[in-house]
Amino acid sequence: MPHFFINSKQINDKTIEITDKENYQHIARSLRSRAGERLLLIDENQIQYETIISEITGNKIQAKIEKSYPSQRYLEFELYLAQSPLRSDAQNLLIEKATELGVTGVYPIITDNCALNRSVVDKKIPKWQKIMYESSKQCERSNIPQCYEATTIQKLLENEAFDKIIVFCERIADKTIRDMFKKSPIQKNDKVLVLIGPEGGFSQEEFDYFKLKNLEMLTLGNLILRAESATIVGLGNIIYEYSNFDK
Repeated sequence: MPHFFINSKQINDKTIEITDKENYQHIARSLRSRAGERLLLIDENQIQYETIISEITGNKIQAKIEKSYPSQRYLEFELYLAQSPLRSDAQNLLIEKATELGVTGVYPIITDNCALNRSVVDKKIPKWQKIMYESSKQCERSNIPQCYEATTIQKLLENEAFDKIIVFCERIADKTIRDMFKKSPIQKNDKVLVLIGPEGGFSQEEFDYFKLKNLEMLTLGNLILRAESATIVGLGNIIYEYSNFDK
């Protein structure tokens, strides 16, 4: 069922009126939807509406609400990704999959071995935000994650507070996500930051900084993964362990 974000102000009794250009064009023009077809809509309060289109005119769509309920398409903790941007399609894929995996936000970090310079990253942020928006619709998320401005590891950790910070360091770490959960599991409503480096890995200076800050450095196993693969595997394993550890 097609899924779209709306504002609660568009709701009048049992009817939702869609007049914004983007949603209207997608539903009426791209999908060529007709009266009687179903739409799944969600508002800023994370309330989901199962609707049936009652009318489509030249500039608006009216949909009748059949059922409404709080969405369950979210994680029980806040999951943030700080990641050194990759080139082109690899970064687009990474942003899409991170959105599907429920991240609350992504911080593009400029690292010593970053594949892109700061000016290029700044120009790409609107595109990555658009990918997040489209991916959120496709996987029926209850909200849209945020792609923040580019920053550095040091500035991020100085300016933001997290309950847990996890760094994936394949070549120097020997502790796994399961080891971490045995010692200090993620709790409901925790704010968790995951740090993943560029294709060339973190520099020695960055490893030294992690040690100085006593950050949790973990491995994803003996295989060496590409940065986009490490992101998908790392986030997925964290979610799995949270969902199943001691439950």
